[in-house]
Amino acid sequence: MPNNKPEKGDLLFAEPSIIGDLSFNRAVILLADHNQLGAVGFIINKQLDYNLKDLVEDTECEFPIYNGGPVEQDNLYFIHKSPELIPNSIEINQGIFWGGDFATVLNLINSGKLTSEDIKFFLGYSGWDENQLDSELKSQSWLIAQNTYKNSIISKCCNEFWKEKMLELGGEYSIWSNAPENPSYN
Repeated sequence: MPNNKPEKGDLLFAEPSIIGDLSFNRAVILLADHNQLGAVGFIINKQLDYNLKDLVEDTECEFPIYNGGPVEQDNLYFIHKSPELIPNSIEINQGIFWGGDFATVLNLINSGKLTSEDIKFFLGYSGWDENQLDSELKSQSWLIAQNTYKNSIISKCCNEFWKEKMLELGGEYSIWSNAPENPSYN
């Protein structure tokens, strides 16, 4: 984990020490923006029991929905890798884009021009006020990693993603990778 300052496009891995936090326990967050005013990101490894057709009546698509974070969980957000097809997209980094025209997205999905390999949907987002993320990093709540997956991170969705990173880090992290999500279940 060479980075000590987060940048747009980086991944944040929850430290094992934040066990018990319902939103962020074992979370992997794609940082969509980070500047002097704060930070925004999406939890990419916590799939919900909903799919797109459950939330949007203009589609029969069953793309999975992820818990993006505890902020504005009544709003649907998305990241994608098709800016040439989706107007008003904002580049995060390395071929990953955030948002854009939702009507166009629905048309592209319904016509089969976008697949779940191209786009990922979230209820809510993770947000930090000015200096809040830096403070959490100093208290060792997060590990920062460069997104080596680039835009293929969109299709990396398994719940095992956090565990894989802990095993990769080795040492004490390997021990945490096999601990139950809630230690009181042990």
